[in-house]
Amino acid sequence: MAPPADPYYRRDLALVHHRGFAFHAAACAPGILELLEPVRESRGLVVEIGCGSGLLTGELVGAGHRVVATDASPAMLELARLEVTGAQEIRRVTLPDDPLPEADGIVGVGHALNYLPDAGAVDRALQALARALRPGGVLALDICDLEYGRHRREAPNLGRVEEDWAIVTRFATPTPDVFIREMTTFVRLDDGSWRRDDERHDNVLVDTARIPRLLAAEGVEAEVMTAFGAEELPVGLRTIIGRRPA
Repeated sequence: MAPPADPYYRRDLALVHHRGFAFHAAACAPGILELLEPVRESRGLVVEIGCGSGLLTGELVGAGHRVVATDASPAMLELARLEVTGAQEIRRVTLPDDPLPEADGIVGVGHALNYLPDAGAVDRALQALARALRPGGVLALDICDLEYGRHRREAPNLGRVEEDWAIVTRFATPTPDVFIREMTTFVRLDDGSWRRDDERHDNVLVDTARIPRLLAAEGVEAEVMTAFGAEELPVGLRTIIGRRPA
């Protein structure tokens, strides 16, 4: 059987993620907005990668930014268009090869680059992001380090049940650079019945210590950190904060 055309975040998982997992974007937003303050003051353009259902997008627009929000999941983009008003554009972009507009700020939460097939694709995506960043621009995104997998090697399966949705997640770390989540979702329909769907997410984990050198070759000065601001992120989830000199 051929894999689905849209393997990640199809209709039901996108909806469950939107309804039940907004906390990450909410936690990261204050630190990202502080980093982007010079961009807001100059009315620069912010490009968001992996915008999902628009949880961070709404924070950016609400703070007065001009935003082009992008994601690879059509289901997520459909939700974002329903949830967010005021974005300059919401469109599909699949890294590392789809073109990006030049931007004064490039941001992303939800470790979107880890959904790429291998470390080489992650490198190419980072290089593309760096090249799209204008002089004086700010880069701020999160990414899962190899430590993310080490810390979750014995992670127990998880389940969560709400009034109109439920999710069961099974974890695996078959190799040090791959973290797998097998998720079964249930969404309550109008007639009271439940629809089931299954998704498997294979996330490639990377050695983030080498990323500053990679970005420096593209003219972006970057640091790998453990947060965007004062928030506490899960163990192994790093932030890349970079700037292209004016």
